[in-house]
Amino acid sequence: MSTAYDLDQRQSVLAFDAQSGRVLWETVLHRGGLEPSLSRQASHASASVTWDEGRLYAAFLNQKAIHVSALDTEGRILWQKRVSDYVTVRAYGGSPLIHGDLVIINADHKEGGRIVALEKSSGRERWVLERGKFQNYPSPVVFQLNGIPQLITAGGSKLTSVDPASGRVLWEVEGPTETTVTTPVTDGRAVFVSGGFPRSHVSAIAADGKGGVIWQSGSGIYVPSMLVAGDSVVGLQDTGRIVVWRAQDGEELWREKLDREFFASPVMAGEILYATALSGVTHVIKRVGSAWSVVARNQLGDEAFASPAIAEDRIFLRHAKQGEPREEFLWCIGK
Repeated sequence: MSTAYDLDQRQSVLAFDAQSGRVLWETVLHRGGLEPSLSRQASHASASVTWDEGRLYAAFLNQKAIHVSALDTEGRILWQKRVSDYVTVRAYGGSPLIHGDLVIINADHKEGGRIVALEKSSGRERWVLERGKFQNYPSPVVFQLNGIPQLITAGGSKLTSVDPASGRVLWEVEGPTETTVTTPVTDGRAVFVSGGFPRSHVSAIAADGKGGVIWQSGSGIYVPSMLVAGDSVVGLQDTGRIVVWRAQDGEELWREKLDREFFASPVMAGEILYATALSGVTHVIKRVGSAWSVVARNQLGDEAFASPAIAEDRIFLRHAKQGEPREEFLWCIGK
């Protein structure tokens, strides 16, 4: 069955002057080819752009496939590569990962996904790891564990460690749920993963290659990725709560209802954590030792799905104002 696409639709990468917000350039990577229906918590540009050594890398779902593009700092397209078919259930949000001379893409989906490593310079395929048939949405991530780099991904009811240079599976353990959205995090001792379907949970799994479950919590984190802050693990629940666990044993240190819904991941600078809610409110939270407290709340627009980005003494936020049409804005907060 054919699908009619609107050719006026486009997927682009835009560059802004960090000082003034002026648009420096826009490069259209795809015209038409957008999925006709996505989850309301997603967009046709949910993945983040990745920067490395003077190049930008962007991944888009277009015409039922995942495409990766490399651009230079002037917005010129250097190469484009179709890496995988993609059967949409909700959307696609996996950001490209740079590791050495590779750009790595996770394209799990319900008809049989894959993880693909491309050469940064040319887009040539270096290796492919074929995956099972399950919905999965995290970005790939590489950790230094047990003295070696390991690409860690959760999904399909397993936590999987992969050699990022070759695509060889190093170890795999049962534990996480079938569908995950969050990207795993680690404190070097354990890998912290969460899942939302068919069971909601947070798990700490030993990072020693044997994969024993150290602790598990039923207070699940589904969409926003967690973060490790010192000896604590912090998560935002879709239902608007923040939860802090002690990384060592999973003891719950703090829980508070902050807002109605969270879909953006928290970010942290020093001892300050920024949690942006769907409502457009960014909750500013300070950690003092093992104690956490809300010190400010700031409203921008009235809807936000994107995580804050911090560069030097500035915070960049992508929020929207509802209406006909809905409009998105980029804000810069700083000195």
